[in-house]
Amino acid sequence: MKNQYLTGHLPLISILLFSFSLSLFGQRFALSWLEDNGILTGMTQILSENEIRLALIVVLLLLFFMIFSALKLLADTINSLSLLFFSNDGEGALWQKMHGGAWIYFGASILSLITNRFLLIIVILFIAASFAYLLVVIYRIAESLSIPGLIGFVCFQLLFWAAFLFTIIYFIFRLYNTFVASLPL
Repeated sequence: MKNQYLTGHLPLISILLFSFSLSLFGQRFALSWLEDNGILTGMTQILSENEIRLALIVVLLLLFFMIFSALKLLADTINSLSLLFFSNDGEGALWQKMHGGAWIYFGASILSLITNRFLLIIVILFIAASFAYLLVVIYRIAESLSIPGLIGFVCFQLLFWAAFLFTIIYFIFRLYNTFVASLPL
């Protein structure tokens, strides 16, 4: 028996595992920063260190969960728009073909949980999973699209994500430069 909804929960689990990996790393980083700056001892007078650890994990897990959920929402929207613009499929058959790649993110999220002590490895795993997912999607829908449609699909995906990434980086640098310029010398 084959059930179409068997893997419907994998994106949620992948988001939770990636978020948990990053929150574990962030918790260790935040605790070491708080300890190095002498803030942790003052905080332990109000809460125990275990309560502080738990609070940091919960807050960071929620933050990363929201970020990854927003990225998934954007990715689904961009995939839908790409198929709308560059395919003749009006029944959703191509959309169904695209959803089988959830196993890629699931595997990468398990690996990120194993290697949660290294931020660079977690980021590389996420980027590699995203790239592999794009390749799997292109492979699965390539036979159903024309050559110009396939080129348009790939270009639309790459241009959107490049513009999205560069916009975020630009505004982060702008905020950082504004912050540094406003510091009294």
